[in-house]
Amino acid sequence: MSQLEQTPQQPQHYQDDEISLVDLAKILIKRWKVIVITFLVVVFGALAYALMQERTYQYVSIYHVAEQVSSQGVPTGLESPSSVIAKMENLYLGTVSRQLREAEGLQSLPLDVSASQPADTLLVRLTSEASENNANLVVSMHEQLLAKITEDQGKLMERNRERLEQQLETAEQAMSAVEQSDRAGELMATYIDRIAEIENRLAQLNEGQVVQVAVQSQAPTGTSRTLIVALGLVLGGMLALMMAFLSHFTSLVRASLRDEKSG
Repeated sequence: MSQLEQTPQQPQHYQDDEISLVDLAKILIKRWKVIVITFLVVVFGALAYALMQERTYQYVSIYHVAEQVSSQGVPTGLESPSSVIAKMENLYLGTVSRQLREAEGLQSLPLDVSASQPADTLLVRLTSEASENNANLVVSMHEQLLAKITEDQGKLMERNRERLEQQLETAEQAMSAVEQSDRAGELMATYIDRIAEIENRLAQLNEGQVVQVAVQSQAPTGTSRTLIVALGLVLGGMLALMMAFLSHFTSLVRASLRDEKSG
């Protein structure tokens, strides 16, 4: 006697959990109001944030350190740019910041100053980022820092000039003293070369100079408004879909709870 083969039925909860693309489309159609409201809220929020955000710009000042010619005939700084930056950060920046805060009656300055040396140059680059409303503060800050640097470089320049002038005077006196000696010819040539070298180094002493003060960048820095709005559109779309499915899931849970209570 043959037995009828019975096909086991799939449990009911598995059938209930299955969802097709048509079901997904139905959910999105039913919850279109949730989708639209969520999308608009996020997009308008991003747009408001972008419009309220202050546009910041980069302000750059440049200083060329005082320079001299080395014994090899190569221009070098009387002081390295890295040394100038270290002095600025550790000696001048705190004092200038405090004085500017007191003068403007501010608890803190809405800007920072960073210093760097462009590669293979004798330049010191001061950089700040601030809004256009604070441009005057940036200019004042940079001017005071540059004034401190210029003053210190001027003193260094004067000390080097005095040292070379003393060396020149000593060489000239020595040359005068050997004019009557037996080896005058040989020594005179040596001293003449020495005097010429010192005079050339004196002539090649160049004072430090301010190249530019707080020049504003043409384009704003930071995240652009266009990018903020674009991110708002993407995020709005994602959250709108998530809220639609969450709303549908919530409605199913409520219906199930009502069924349990009525049963």
